[in-house]
Amino acid sequence: MEDIEDIIIRAFRESSRVKEVFVNENLSRLVKAVDVITQALNGGNKILLFGNGGSAADAQHIAAEFINRFLIERPPLPAIALSTDTSVITSIANDYDFSEIFSKQVRAIGREGDVAWGISTSGSSPNVVKAFEVASKLGMSTIAFTGKDGGKIAGIADLCLNVSSNSTPRIQEAHITAGHVICEMVDYRLFKKPGNDS
Repeated sequence: MEDIEDIIIRAFRESSRVKEVFVNENLSRLVKAVDVITQALNGGNKILLFGNGGSAADAQHIAAEFINRFLIERPPLPAIALSTDTSVITSIANDYDFSEIFSKQVRAIGREGDVAWGISTSGSSPNVVKAFEVASKLGMSTIAFTGKDGGKIAGIADLCLNVSSNSTPRIQEAHITAGHVICEMVDYRLFKKPGNDS
């Protein structure tokens, strides 16, 4: 039987390796994501974030960093997680289909110039795909966080930051690190102040 300490060490090492590969593969796209979000916020637009399960939690986490604060004191920034309103989600899923839970919200509150930021570890979540299709028709920028081979979403998002891994936990760990880095760099671009850890 394998020692539990060895399993723990292996998980941490694999998480570090996946993040290292991710930043090497996506550095220019990370900078582009910061540019897109900064431009939208400078223009008075907002960020709509969405995903399922752990990715829904990541969407809510990132939205909170923008609305409240990340590392510096600054004005709140407009971001909405579309996975938080259970009445809206359950009514859409019940009356139409679960695949519509984000696209109907994007259609209702998304505007040209806004950013749709979808998160899917598989890259193939039908409700994220539909939300991106609606967002594109509205003239919104679309940013995807994906895993595995990027799935269908990689082909339809304006900007796809893919974690080249088949492990959902490792993908999610890279996603939230990338989300934090984007939050910090958007703050830096908007307010010209580095975070406390910089």
